[in-house]
Parts: sequence; C-alpha cells; structure tokens
Amino acid sequence: MDHRRFRRSLLRTCLWGAASLAGAALVGAASIVISGWLLNGVEDTNGGRQAAIERSAIGDYFGGVSAVFSGLALLLLVITLLFQQRELRLQRQELSLQRQELISSREELRRSARSDLRALHVQLTQMAMADPTLASVWNDYPGEPHEVVRQHLFANLTFGHYLLFYEWGDVTEEELLEYARTLLQSPLFHRYWEASRGAKEGLSPDSHEGRLFRIFEQVIREAQAHGTRNPP
Repeated sequence: MDHRRFRRSLLRTCLWGAASLAGAALVGAASIVISGWLLNGVEDTNGGRQAAIERSAIGDYFGGVSAVFSGLALLLLVITLLFQQRELRLQRQELSLQRQELISSREELRRSARSDLRALHVQLTQMAMADPTLASVWNDYPGEPHEVVRQHLFANLTFGHYLLFYEWGDVTEEELLEYARTLLQSPLFHRYWEASRGAKEGLSPDSHEGRLFRIFEQVIREAQAHGTRNPP
C-alpha cells in the first residue's frame, strides 16, 4: 500500500515537473518570438537595421552623457548634504553656547538677588541692634537683656557672613572648620549658638545653611570627645 502511494507521489511530482518545464519553454519561445517581432518593428520604424544600429549608438552616446550628468548631480547632492550637516553642527554649537550663557546669567542674577537680600537683612539687623524697641519686634531671644540680644544678632550676622562665603564657594569645609573652632571658643558666640540651636536643627541637611550648622556641631562634638569644656 505504501509502495503504491510512493509511486503515485513520484509520478505526480514528475508530471508537475514536466508541466513546469513545458511552461518555461513555452514562455521562453514566446519571449523570443515577441522580441524578434519587436526588433523587426523597431528596424522597420527606423528605416532598416543599419539605421537602427546607428541610432542606437547615438542613444548610447547620450546615455553616457546622461550618466556623467547624473554623477555630477549626485556629487552636488552629497556636497549640499555635507554643507547642511556642517551648518547644523554649527547651529547646535551656537545654541549650546547661548544656553550656557543663559545659565550663567541666571546664576549671576540669582547671586545678585541673594546679595541684595543679604544686604537688606544686615540693614534690618543693624536697626534692631541700635533700637531695643525694634529688636523686640523680631522676638528671637525673648527675656534676654538688650545687650545680650545685640550680641546674639551680631553673632548671627557673623554666621551669615560665613554662610554667604560657603554658598559662593569662596571657602572650603576644612577652612570653615577652623573658623568654627575659633568662633566657638568665644563664650558669647557659644551662648548665641545654644540659644539658636533649636531653630537651626530643622534645617535641611542638603542646604548650605544646614551643612554649615552641622560643621559647627561637629566642632562641638570634637571638643566634647577630647574632654574640652565648652566656654560658659
């Protein structure tokens, strides 16, 4: 049974192969006949085979000229694309420089605004230091004599002075540690620090003022670790 099926399948395959070959041969023959008919038609239209050959040569000549012009056009297109790429690169560089200038200008304006705000704060502090009635408006150190309030306000200005330097990058943290060690040796500054610690403990650790506060706290811990008594 299987042998019969194999023979039938083989016979069917052979028949399909023969039909395919016959179809291919028929298509090839038809192509040759049609090509000959077209060739004869072209020759008759052009006044004979010799005239067709001459005109074909002329067509080949113009085809070569056309190829040259096509090559030149392609070359010009490539050159145009290269120039456009160069112009785009220069535009990107110019935009990058403009963006950097805008960032620098914005940062400079921000620093100028902070400087103006700092100057206003200094002016208000000086007014509070000079007039007890104005110092009581802030009420930062309630119950303290005006002399002590003036000392605390001046100590706060000193802390703000180093904070401004720190924000502008004019001092390093190592230098601030030395300044903090010197300031905390003063009993008056240490008294101000104790009075203002509660307000500074809530500062963000990522802010400059929060980091500066922790630098001063580090100096106090170092002094306590070495057994050094803080100034009274």
